[in-house]
Amino acid sequence: MPQMPQMGQIEQGGTVQYPVVIPTSSFTTDPALADIVRPGVLWWDGATVVERAPALDPLLAHAEAAVRRLPPEDSAAVRTMYKRVGIDPTKTRPSNEALLRRLRKGGQIPRINSMVDVVNWCSVEFQLPYGLYDRLRMRGAVMLRLGREGEAYAGIRKDEVHVAGRITVADEEGPFGNPTSDSARTMVTSATSDALVVVYAPADTDTGRLRSVLDTTASRLALVCGGRESGRWLV
Repeated sequence: MPQMPQMGQIEQGGTVQYPVVIPTSSFTTDPALADIVRPGVLWWDGATVVERAPALDPLLAHAEAAVRRLPPEDSAAVRTMYKRVGIDPTKTRPSNEALLRRLRKGGQIPRINSMVDVVNWCSVEFQLPYGLYDRLRMRGAVMLRLGREGEAYAGIRKDEVHVAGRITVADEEGPFGNPTSDSARTMVTSATSDALVVVYAPADTDTGRLRSVLDTTASRLALVCGGRESGRWLV
């Protein structure tokens, strides 16, 4: 795992531009996925999550109008990421693509709660799949890996999500998320204060672009949900 800056150490002109601490829970990527997925990860502390943030409505409406006016292209790189692990992205769609298709058909970014809404906003704008997890519901270290035979979890508003052979994040209790849909166990609610944000970027994503995505995501979380970034991980 790459070394992260200690609190008070500020890097200029390239990586972290403010103090960041090493999170208490570690995040690693299985070497088998190293040339397939390049995750960008944020640890977020002290958020206030509400079911509806009125201040977010005009921001989302503007984002929706911008996507309809100048729709981003489907992310071929994300589709390729799925294909490389044997998943057909037209049958099991990445979450970013599902959101984009919804807007193209005249729908809205789903209003779930303030933190989920911010992450969905970022996902559709940057055309990258995101995962969002309540850290208090996680157990121990987290690994990005391929799901094992028979592994599954209860999905959010759906039955079991089977993850065998799929890109997934797992803790000591097992898988809890993937680039298509996350688990009920670790879902973010109005009771969440500390969260883990995972951007499931393809391995060929430019470092500068992924850093910019994390910076914008952090800025929007701070604006809408309060709290602060306490850790960041990217290769």
